[in-house]
Amino acid sequence: MHIRDLPYPDPGRPDVRSGPRFLFWLGRNQLGGQIKAALWGLVHMAALVSFPIAIGFGVQAVVDRSGSRLAMAGALMVGLTVLTALGDAMLHRAAVTNWITAAARVQQLLARKAVELGSALTRRVAAGEVVAVSTGDVEKIGWFVEALSRFTAAAITTVAVCVALVLYQPALGVVVAVGVPALALAVLPLLPRAARRADEQREKAGRATELASDTVAGLRVLRGIGGEELFLGRYRHASQEVRIAAVRSARMWALIAAVQVALPGLLLIGVVWYGASLARDGRIEVGELVTVYSAVTFLLFPLRHFEEIAMAYSFSRPSARRAARVLALRRSSPDSEGAATVDSGERGKVQEATAPLGGDLYDPASGMLAPSGLLTAVVCGDPDAAGRLADRLGGHPTHDGPGDGDPGGAPSALLGGVALDEVPLTAARAAVLVQDKDPVLLSGALAELLDVPRSGEVTAEKALEAAQCGDVLDALAQASAAEADDAGPMRTRITERGRSLSGGQRQRLALARSLVTDPEVLVLDEPTSAVDSHTEARIADGVRGLRAGRTTIVLTSSPLLLDRADRVVFVPDGEAAGVGTHRELLGTDPAYRAVVTRETEDEAAVRRAGRGAGPAGHGVKGIGRIEEQIEESA
Repeated sequence: MHIRDLPYPDPGRPDVRSGPRFLFWLGRNQLGGQIKAALWGLVHMAALVSFPIAIGFGVQAVVDRSGSRLAMAGALMVGLTVLTALGDAMLHRAAVTNWITAAARVQQLLARKAVELGSALTRRVAAGEVVAVSTGDVEKIGWFVEALSRFTAAAITTVAVCVALVLYQPALGVVVAVGVPALALAVLPLLPRAARRADEQREKAGRATELASDTVAGLRVLRGIGGEELFLGRYRHASQEVRIAAVRSARMWALIAAVQVALPGLLLIGVVWYGASLARDGRIEVGELVTVYSAVTFLLFPLRHFEEIAMAYSFSRPSARRAARVLALRRSSPDSEGAATVDSGERGKVQEATAPLGGDLYDPASGMLAPSGLLTAVVCGDPDAAGRLADRLGGHPTHDGPGDGDPGGAPSALLGGVALDEVPLTAARAAVLVQDKDPVLLSGALAELLDVPRSGEVTAEKALEAAQCGDVLDALAQASAAEADDAGPMRTRITERGRSLSGGQRQRLALARSLVTDPEVLVLDEPTSAVDSHTEARIADGVRGLRAGRTTIVLTSSPLLLDRADRVVFVPDGEAAGVGTHRELLGTDPAYRAVVTRETEDEAAVRRAGRGAGPAGHGVKGIGRIEEQIEESA
């Protein structure tokens, strides 16, 4: 794989059972690149460690006063220099290619996972952790992949040199052959502690990244409540913890580096002392002593790669574990048949001929049923439960632990009797569109914002009109006129996340974007929470008219939206407890009435007392206010 061939047509299906298995899978998929880099590493290091032969040959030629052999030694040094430079350059090129292609593979896998899970990803994994995995963790994983080929070449070269020294000069070669492995293994007792400190540093850095991400995302709210300095103080404290952990980790690696310097120095001293005594006794020649000494000196270079691979693995292992944890998330339920072993890509290949989805939308976990072609409103009372229900309606099983009445591991919804998590992702997305409670607007022109996959039945103008975006178009037209480009509102650029617009304007543009796609089933989670009641009523009428004959589910507790719905389902504590129209449920279900009217127990008591005191029921304050609001909007 070359850099120019990126991105991968298919990054593959990773082994995410553990961090080491994920690293092994990456290395296995880059076997050709690793072999190529290792071969160039062998050329580089073989030429490098062969210098002692040329040096010893030259020294002996000087001792013997042989000019021809001295010239041959000089020519050999020149050739080895060229091979060393060539091998080093090509090794660096091949190793960096391995790094970049491995990082690109991991980033493609993460991007594919984000597309597969959608908004459910940040509900199951903190957004800061996803950012940390896709940036710092990818770099550390790439470092290990790059260092692996250099370590392989260094290990082979070290073994070859030790064997050659034993054959060349057995007396000194045995000392080197015993001492070098001892040097390489001397740091092993220190590695577990260094790895633990590296893990601690990585965890603290991940928490600091999460805190920074949350702070930046909520900066406007923090400034509004005067909590900016408080959260900045928390981030300063978290960053200091990261610094302290990094210093503690660096101390361990400094100790390992010191051991790697001190012990080879002691070995070198021992070899020189023993070799000098042998030369003095006439058992070896001076050239042989110089050759062995030079070989041991040059062996210190490949020995550094033993330290590098240990450090790279210690840093990449927790990073690989985090990446594997994110990549192990599945759109399908672990309890569903074959979901534990078959990912969405493979299911897509198997089920390419699946017929278009349609029919009633049913959530087995709660018992909520949305008949085909109707506008169904769902009242949960708990925003978190509503979010989990929206995930299941979009084809993502919930994997939260039990709590709040919503069972953990609940399966996805069924559309026409077909589980959405068992069909190809593209088919599920084409059939069901879920708009989150906090949708994101990307930067670009309004026309680009609405240029999304669509059925073609709903124009951008109809969608904007139904979402009551007239004032947004006026604001964009004024901005276009102020910039003197006369591009018109549809060509006016919207800033990143729509920060130049109000919350209600952003919400309505997001609604228009969802409406223009015209999916078979549209799920809206609190689509009007940031608009006033009059605009909300017009949006309710617009959505009802535009979506006539299409299945629409609105998760809301707004009386104005509930009154326009064909059918209202009350889902307290994660189970459907009531079905009917809004007015029917107001009169028959006290729990529903309490959620919709925000009625307290005291107000309920007053209402019941007022109802008993007179026929007009003037004590029904909550219902009265709601009914007046509905009648005014109508």
